[in-house]
Amino acid sequence: MLQKHVFCLIVLSALFAACGSEKNNGQEAADSNAVVTNDTISNKNILFFGTSLTAGMGLDPSEAYPALIQNRIDSLKLPYNVINGGLSGETSAAGKGRIDWLLKQPIAVFVLELGANDGLRGIKVTETTKNLQSIIDKVRAKYPEAKMVLAGMQVPPNMGNPYASDFKNMFPTLAKNNNMVLVPFLLENVGGVPKLNQPDGIHPTAEGAKILADNVWLKLKGIL
Repeated sequence: MLQKHVFCLIVLSALFAACGSEKNNGQEAADSNAVVTNDTISNKNILFFGTSLTAGMGLDPSEAYPALIQNRIDSLKLPYNVINGGLSGETSAAGKGRIDWLLKQPIAVFVLELGANDGLRGIKVTETTKNLQSIIDKVRAKYPEAKMVLAGMQVPPNMGNPYASDFKNMFPTLAKNNNMVLVPFLLENVGGVPKLNQPDGIHPTAEGAKILADNVWLKLKGIL
């Protein structure tokens, strides 16, 4: 079990290293793809803000986990629209600068999936925490009634046990301090499982994305 967990984290390391090398050409072009699925006037918006995992890199847009969550919302006839604000290679510092553009749209629910690229770069946990807190503060300042969800991530043990522990604990601490719903580990049951990843071995397949959607939906459904 321990060996499987370590393998999962090593694969996770490769995933985010690759994400960082495939950054999209420009913030404006990426954000222009952050589209709302349905009618933004009659429905409330759920903004998923994160990395290539959220963007659904290598998948059809309809197969990314935020789109799968929209399907569940529609099947239950809930009044919410999903906005996919994922961007390949995104760091917490870059996200802090990008969030303002996306907040031009009204937000009822905010799902934050950032930080792992910081971890793979060895950025101090205190700095990543500061950036994530700034993003949370910006959302809350503009939309104080918005409900907040935080997706937890992990770094591989080769980053050093103290760093890996501090990084992992950053997410539940932020969630608790900001009254956010926590998804403990977004890649639970997917990271390190070959059949659930694309040929590159690092990005989830369509089947893997379904499990990511399950992991998020388990926590998200209670606040919709």
